[in-house]
Amino acid sequence: MSESPETALLELLAEHQSLGNTKARELLRLDETGYNTIKEKLIAQGLIVTGRGRGGSIRLVDGTTPGAKEPGQPASKPYAMPRRARGSTAPTNGEGGPKLQKAKAKAADPSKSLETWIWDAACAIHGAKDAPKYKDYILPLIFTKRLCDVFDDELDRIAAEVGSRAKAFKLVKADKKLVRFYLPLLPEDPDQPVWSVVRTLSDRIGEQLTTHLRAIAHEVPRLRGIIDRVDFNATTHGQRDLADDRLSDLIERISTKRLGLNDVEADIIGKSYEYLIRKFAEGGGQSAGEFYTPGEVGTIMARVLECEPGMEVYDPCCGSGSLLIRCEVEMEHSVGGPSGPPINCKAEMVHSVGGPPGPPINPDGTGGVPAVSGGQESPPSHAPLHLYGQEYTANTWAMANMNAIIHDMQATFEIGDTFKNPKFRERGRLKTFDRVVANPMWNQDWFTEADYTNDELDRFPTGAGFPGKSSADWGWAQHILASLKPNGRAAVVLDTGAASRGSGNDGNSKEREVRRYFVENDLVESVLYLPDNLFYNTTAPGIVLFLRKAKPKARQGKVLLVNAGQLFEKGKPKNFLAPPHVDRIAEVLCNWEEVEKLSRIVPVEELAKNDYNISPSRYIHTGEAASYRPIPQIVQELEAIEAEAQRTDAELKRILKAIIG
Repeated sequence: MSESPETALLELLAEHQSLGNTKARELLRLDETGYNTIKEKLIAQGLIVTGRGRGGSIRLVDGTTPGAKEPGQPASKPYAMPRRARGSTAPTNGEGGPKLQKAKAKAADPSKSLETWIWDAACAIHGAKDAPKYKDYILPLIFTKRLCDVFDDELDRIAAEVGSRAKAFKLVKADKKLVRFYLPLLPEDPDQPVWSVVRTLSDRIGEQLTTHLRAIAHEVPRLRGIIDRVDFNATTHGQRDLADDRLSDLIERISTKRLGLNDVEADIIGKSYEYLIRKFAEGGGQSAGEFYTPGEVGTIMARVLECEPGMEVYDPCCGSGSLLIRCEVEMEHSVGGPSGPPINCKAEMVHSVGGPPGPPINPDGTGGVPAVSGGQESPPSHAPLHLYGQEYTANTWAMANMNAIIHDMQATFEIGDTFKNPKFRERGRLKTFDRVVANPMWNQDWFTEADYTNDELDRFPTGAGFPGKSSADWGWAQHILASLKPNGRAAVVLDTGAASRGSGNDGNSKEREVRRYFVENDLVESVLYLPDNLFYNTTAPGIVLFLRKAKPKARQGKVLLVNAGQLFEKGKPKNFLAPPHVDRIAEVLCNWEEVEKLSRIVPVEELAKNDYNISPSRYIHTGEAASYRPIPQIVQELEAIEAEAQRTDAELKRILKAIIG
């Protein structure tokens, strides 16, 4: 019998001090889902632990050897916190003080991936069908759980140096710079988890939970307007929007899994958080496209743009921030990932929750407590991307902030109408960026010609400008172009019609004229035609328009067109691009390859002859090519068919005569 994947992973870790997740997955020849399931199972059994930070590493628990504890044996105690029954009186310790007892909570099934667990928790309110309706309640709550568990890890590290968690609580309250996010939640028993303050709520749960989240936002200015937007006690016509019993069930589900530093790395919890957002998008109908772009489309865009460390990347209509996050993820993959874990509490929080550290308190930069032993770690080998985004909808803006923080990424998000009032400016002019990614709402028809002609930021140049009122697609393309540095590059998702509307018409088409401006000024590097039914708010295929202000000499005067309409897998409710499709499409775009029935490099002169139609489907036909045969061969076959027909007719007449006569 061949050894199990769990045993194989343990033996690999016995040979190495630690292994990166990608390397371990390759050695085991497992897909990501299968690997994560095995990894989380071994973590739950107390056999392995994850490295801290975003490096994505695992190692054996000290003293563990393969075979010392076989997979499938009873795991270590599940993460459980005190739970007080609704309406009950807290038991006492005989001295009048409260006595919290460990609840026999059902632990999260270790065989479930974090993504499955997080979706099951979201479905606790009214089931999977109604879960998307409650995303504004669920996302902040899971985000807060992560903050609480990371804060616990901070406290434990400080307590190890000063003697107790009670002292640690006092220290961080007196000097909040010791931790990344100070949470004003103090359990009755300091040794209990911070999250127990939420979990032990027994009456007026919605009201008290709202109070706690607002208190956190008051202490942490960066979280204002992010976790305190929702009133968990809100009512409509006298009816609670989310009843306490449902809210209690949700809290209990979330409580079954710990989300601290040693439990879940920033990249894993971040991917799971995005998975939850995607699941909400699947059930969100027409509104879903306002906050989420399919991850595989974002991956292609990020790979083609080739972001480099330290670059500034912008999304003018950022939604949940997924396109920006994808750029950071792909950049890290391209440079080999960040370096190992930090050595002190403050740095730990920076790598796990996000954002730059505060000023050091001690000369050695350890934030007022001695550095935790374990060896000096080198600083990151590369600078992260600086992410910028603007979003019109306040709740979606909050979602983007939580998404970036939980991914441990540096991001600045503004609220407002980007088209009429872009917030990112420098010295009175539009701020420019190294890269821009975007998926604006398609075919917006509420901008007038005056919005273009009265623009004070020179975003709409002479020769382009107003593309017509029926669609602002090329208006967004102009804003994006104006937001690029001289060597900048952009990728923008647009309606398929944006590539061809107006071409071939006898009359004047304003949209075609804007497209002509982009083509004649050699600003279009590539156009990708996507498959049908990928996006959550439409079944239309969509295109990705790749812009580049300074094209390499070999690419000047040409445009790469890619027709990927046939590269997809059927799915419910939406189709999707499988990893081989993503890899193939990105490879063709990055390498500027011509592939039969997939891609073609088209000279600008040919685009002009076709009236500036830049739709890949116009130039690349993916169906079977027609086959041609010699005419004499066709005549010979027709004669044979005719002779056969004559023989059949004669036989039929003979049979009929026999019947009659």
